[in-house]
Formats: sequence, C-alpha cells, structure tokens
Amino acid sequence: MLAAHGVTASLMTWRTVARGLAERVCFLAPDLRGRGRSADLPGPYGMGVHVDDLVAVLDEAGASSSVLVGHSMGAYVMARLAAEHPDRVASLVLLDAGLPLPRPAEPERMLETALANTVMRLSITFPTVSAYIEGWRGHPAFARAWNDDIEAYARYDLRTDGQAVRCVASAAAVKADSEEMVLDNATRTALDRVDAPVWVLRADRGLFDDADDPLIPAPRLRQFAAAHPQMHIEDVADVNHYTLVMGDGPGPRRVVAAVERALDGAEAA
Repeated sequence: MLAAHGVTASLMTWRTVARGLAERVCFLAPDLRGRGRSADLPGPYGMGVHVDDLVAVLDEAGASSSVLVGHSMGAYVMARLAAEHPDRVASLVLLDAGLPLPRPAEPERMLETALANTVMRLSITFPTVSAYIEGWRGHPAFARAWNDDIEAYARYDLRTDGQAVRCVASAAAVKADSEEMVLDNATRTALDRVDAPVWVLRADRGLFDDADDPLIPAPRLRQFAAAHPQMHIEDVADVNHYTLVMGDGPGPRRVVAAVERALDGAEAA
C-alpha cells in the first residue's frame, strides 16, 4: 500500500490507519516533497513531480504494483498516478477528495483567497513547542478526537527557527500544488481516466468540523456515484475532513476496512 497525504500535512497523517493495517500490508507513506522530512527538497513542485517521486518509492521498495490511498490533495496525486501509470496500481482508495473538479468561474480569485489563508497559517510562529501544540488542540476539527496520534502529528509538523516554532511545510510547494489542483486539467480530471477499482470515502463534516460545509457535498457525491456505478462509494458519518483518517473516532476504522476490501479485491484479481 502506498499512501499520499494532504497539502500541508505529512506522513504522520497515516499513524492511526497504519496501526490498523500493520499485520496485513507493507505500508509505504513518504513525506511528499515540501513537507515533513522532505520539506527541504528543492522544487520544482507540482502533481507531476509528486507522481514521479511516488513511482520512485515503489521502485525502491521493489513493488510492481500497489493499492494507492490518498487523502485530500493526496487523493488527486494518487488519481493522477493511477491514470498515468495503470500498471503500478492494483486499486485506488480516495479519502474526502479526488472527484473530478469543475473549473471555478473565477479560479484566480478563489486561489488568491485560499492561498492567502494557507500561507498566513504557515507563516505564524509560536514561542514554544507547547504553544504550537496547544494551537492544534484548539482547532475545531480535533476538539472531539484529540489523542496521542494527533499530538504526534502536530509535533512532527513543526520546525524551530531560533526562538520561534512554526509549521515545517514549504509555502512554495503548497502554492504550486494548490494551483495545479484548481487549474491543471490533467490533475482535476485524473479520476475519469482511471481503470482500476476505486473506493471513495466522504466525510460528512468539513475542515472545521462544520456540518454545512463538507469538502464533498452530498449531492455531488450522489451525482458522481450515479455516473460511476462501478465505483465503491461510502459516506462516513460523524467525522470531519481530518478525523476521517486521524484521531480517536470511527473514521480510521472505516478507512482500514475500505483498504482491506481493496486489498482483498487486488489479491483475488
């Protein structure tokens, strides 16, 4: 199994899920270029570079093919890998993202707003590690699900510059990848070109645990499912975009179950 995390995340996204699959699968979960321990890798960035990096991970591991799992931005990375390297994918599991995106009416304005908020968050500094961790604990998405795995994720995510603590993710990488998710046709529509079996899991709550703003609106998921009856679609209740894969709740167990079904299908094939 090869896993890809979100736009400002790291391999620690998968800590809870990996534990649930430890006896079943060789779990490959690198930090994508510009994040975690790969934060200082040079550009260029972008989806095509992530795909090349992940194929290199498979090559290094001697894996001819793999179950691909992606969360958030990682879902688009994995959909594109599956579309461009069909021989390397046994099946595809997409978590709260990855559905073909319509081009926004005003993509530049939307990007400018989204990137301004993200880059601002990346630039915020904290006086101590404890203050940084408390900042994460105060995030609405984690209020009901905080546990040791989420704290480990937060601690892994930080960098100390002199007396200041901040997120380690590269703003340049986040900017380049976000632009491609919105503007690049090969990335936005990659899932339409995937022939492998696909599982899509949707969190019913959004980035801030808000029930009225999920990343994938329910009507859109139903529309997608109707047009792709061969795909496996799951709506996961009582989780948000983050706790679908992290934390002390039902999300990680549902992800583990979906991956196990994907593995069963791959082995049967």
